[in-house]
Amino acid sequence: MYDLSDGWFTKAHKIPSPNHNKRPENTAIDAIIIHSISLPPGCYEGNDIHHFFSNKLDCDKDPFYDEIRDLSVSAHLLIRRDGELVQYVNLLERAWHAGPSCLGDQENCNDFSIGIELEGTDNSHFEVAQYNTLTSVVSSLLKYFPEITRERIVGHSDIAPGRKTDPGTGFDWGHWQDMLNLE
Repeated sequence: MYDLSDGWFTKAHKIPSPNHNKRPENTAIDAIIIHSISLPPGCYEGNDIHHFFSNKLDCDKDPFYDEIRDLSVSAHLLIRRDGELVQYVNLLERAWHAGPSCLGDQENCNDFSIGIELEGTDNSHFEVAQYNTLTSVVSSLLKYFPEITRERIVGHSDIAPGRKTDPGTGFDWGHWQDMLNLE
């Protein structure tokens, strides 16, 4: 379990992102969206994810960055390959992670969800350390935000089908849900 204080994980590495805003008034936080990201794709070293979420990415560094040059995005959390937890946006604020999206009959998933990025690709396996951190983080979130149910913990691909495929085939939902049920 991780301790939370005023919307921040106390043991997370904090790198504040400017890419957030207030959630709509009287909106319950009742979902978790799991994503995957690596920058450049397939590279798990360096700080380009941090720079991307902070609008400081050197877009001339890699040809792929031309595709994301004009984006202003963030997530609440990132779990690195070694299990390190990084927080960019206060959980009580609206991070810009989901884009056009729908969960059930609710659109604009950024309004009511927490976005968790796993460092990886849509077809890579994820590390044991990442599953362990994700389990502890989500267990803490379920206590902190009692409106979140396990049925509302979904992948980016679930809320933006046809547009997004992450966390991808490498994420073992069954294994991870078993871990979460044991905690």
